[in-house]
Amino acid sequence: MERSVAELVGGADVESFTAERVVEAMLEALHPDVSLACSFQKEESVLLDMLLEREPKARVFALDTHLLFPETYAVWREVEQRYGIAVEVFEGPSLGRQAAIHGDALWARNPDLCCAIRKVGPLGAALSALRGWITGVRRDQAPGRAATPKLGWDERHELWKASPLADWTDDDVWAYVRERDLPVNPLHERGYASIGCTHCTTPGTGREGRWAGGDKTECGLHA
Repeated sequence: MERSVAELVGGADVESFTAERVVEAMLEALHPDVSLACSFQKEESVLLDMLLEREPKARVFALDTHLLFPETYAVWREVEQRYGIAVEVFEGPSLGRQAAIHGDALWARNPDLCCAIRKVGPLGAALSALRGWITGVRRDQAPGRAATPKLGWDERHELWKASPLADWTDDDVWAYVRERDLPVNPLHERGYASIGCTHCTTPGTGREGRWAGGDKTECGLHA
């Protein structure tokens, strides 16, 4: 059932909030039952810093498809070391550590099924015990994300969903990363604006490098 943002922030205009204030509002209302969904892209580098500066024990989770880039796993380890945290891990139950073996075959046979098993299913498990989640979605990443609110009720998963960087530009993200000297996925500097799994991600601006050559534009996490 749809719920009003006023329930969470007492009628304040959330769209006027800074990213930091959105993060604070989620923590004030929902901690410890709120978590950051982390894909170890530059947006999450920013959000990790904002979140853990305000609450060092805040929760962070990742979806391990077992087909992430080596650079992604490296920044994952760097983040855990820098902040002294353990990222909660969720993965497809039918894949386990055999995922990489079947990666290309599953992708070639059915890309949507591949994402459903590796991402959408595990996301449901990650969110099942939460009252809210925080994402790095930005409005300028793709036309389908242009109406993303900074905070709203996620009716599909029945919890609050915040996208504190919704109105940020790519330049805004990079400025924050450089100002704070944050760990960042090196693939961004090699032309990967958006980073997913190895077999379906190529260099490109926006989300052009995701599922290039096909009609698919979203894995289903935010659709």
